[in-house]
Amino acid sequence: MNIMDFNVKKLAADAGTFLSRAVQFTEEKLGQAEKTELDAHLENLLSKAECTKIWTEKIMKQTEVLLQPNPSNALIKCGETQKRIGTADRELIQTSALNFLTPLRNFIEGDYKTIAKERKLLQNKRLDLDAAKTRLKKAKAAETRNSQLNSARLEGDNIMVNFSYMLNFLHVKWLKSEQELRITQSEFDRQAEITRLLLEGISSTHAHHLRCLNDFVEAQMTYYAQCYQYMLDLQKQLGSFPSNYLSNNNQTSVTPVPSVLPNAIGSSAMASTSGLVITSPSNLSDLKECSGSRKARVLYDYDAANSTELSLLADEVITVFSVVGMDSDWLMGERGNQKGKVPITYLELLN
Repeated sequence: MNIMDFNVKKLAADAGTFLSRAVQFTEEKLGQAEKTELDAHLENLLSKAECTKIWTEKIMKQTEVLLQPNPSNALIKCGETQKRIGTADRELIQTSALNFLTPLRNFIEGDYKTIAKERKLLQNKRLDLDAAKTRLKKAKAAETRNSQLNSARLEGDNIMVNFSYMLNFLHVKWLKSEQELRITQSEFDRQAEITRLLLEGISSTHAHHLRCLNDFVEAQMTYYAQCYQYMLDLQKQLGSFPSNYLSNNNQTSVTPVPSVLPNAIGSSAMASTSGLVITSPSNLSDLKECSGSRKARVLYDYDAANSTELSLLADEVITVFSVVGMDSDWLMGERGNQKGKVPITYLELLN
């Protein structure tokens, strides 16, 4: 029976605390209650943590899409060289998952969960603090009003006794509110310090993520270098073209696959390593040399870096045209009433 009474009292106390927080939060939103503002440094740390979490999730999701193994990988079906490339591809996936995705996932599922928990606790402590401030202010106002009435020298002993009793009651309530305010202020300050210490560790998280990104880039460079070397070895093994074929530029009866193959593999490796999109030189030349406007398809999403640029979405079609004096890597893009610079390597010219 005692245990049941204890549980009921605890449930009632928790419900009262929750209701007090809800009332304080609602009154703050309606502009009817004061809100303790966090200092600028703490707000900046909270914003940085939230931004880090959002971008970490984006990087993780995009990387997972990139590293999804392809069960119908044509490289594995095309002979021993393709099998070697497939093995290198699996090694890239395993290495990247271990050295890049795992640290990012650990941050999301570990460190940031702790930060989010402490941040929520800080919000609750702030609501408790502001609710205590509101109660103290109301107690002071009530005591002031009763003091003014008591000083009016009302006649009658019973009336004076009642006012005296009321004044003592309000004074006790005021003292209780002050004590509650000191306790909630102390708890809020302690929780704010804990949250601040956790958030200041975000800088080291950024450095760790950068090291993981460097490892990921190095793994990609190793992978593409291996693929290039495997294709060079395959070219040597084939040996099916005459030795004077590469020096003969006038022959048109046979497609010069051997002479193009290394350059194609090298270009793919460089493009994949740097993250750029390969657009044919003829298309780029047409885009820059055309005097009028042309339609172009966007290959990848692009976020504008400033107000002079135009943000792009993959697969959308925009109007592009060149402007005299503009950098050779940019064109002027137009979509409806929006206009701005767009990177030429993100576009594919449409006929």
